[in-house]
Amino acid sequence: MTDSGYDFYLKKCLLPIAPQKLTVKINNANSTVTLINDGEINILKQAGLTDIDFECRIPQEKYPFSAYESGMQNADYFLNYFEALKTGREPFQFIVCRKRPDGKKFFDTDIRVSMEDYQITEDAKNGFDILVKVKLKQWKDYGTKTVNVSFDMDKPKASMEPQREAANSPAPAAAQSYTVAKGDCLWNIAKKYYGNGSKYTVIYNANKSVIGGNPNLIYPGQVLTIPAV
Repeated sequence: MTDSGYDFYLKKCLLPIAPQKLTVKINNANSTVTLINDGEINILKQAGLTDIDFECRIPQEKYPFSAYESGMQNADYFLNYFEALKTGREPFQFIVCRKRPDGKKFFDTDIRVSMEDYQITEDAKNGFDILVKVKLKQWKDYGTKTVNVSFDMDKPKASMEPQREAANSPAPAAAQSYTVAKGDCLWNIAKKYYGNGSKYTVIYNANKSVIGGNPNLIYPGQVLTIPAV
């Protein structure tokens, strides 16, 4: 994490200048119906997918307030990165780390998302810098469910089996160790060992002393403990 108050990560990419405004919309999935005697009622359902919008400034030169973890990168680096997120058809982690000037942390945002679209604007008043409007949408794991129907006294009974993902891997029977390789992320490691990438928090919580405060930043050569679940 840098010394700025807000650090924005798209997957493993730190934006050089934190956006001035971030909008997070938790969408509604409720529905209303009109009853004959009671009028309109609201049927409450689980919340819909979250939408995230922000506009970021991509500088063409290094400013004193810009932040780079591995040295300054030109604008084409970030534009190529955005394009890869959009065309890769893979969800990724969106993380916002917030902290006070004295270093104490506020709350963090850590959500699995897809790149819905982004818009590039070049304006003379911004000099050579580029503005990019980004729209993200929450992504959730999903899979198939199997219903077993049995008959007892001519009355069918149905039971629901646990949700099954497309490609499951058996959870480790005992704790194991794993050495991080180039290109790894906790999501893919959890997918490999548990068959479910969303269980990356199990690995992160067991290795905070190794990884540090940002689960999105792991490095080749780190040895992680893979807990049994």
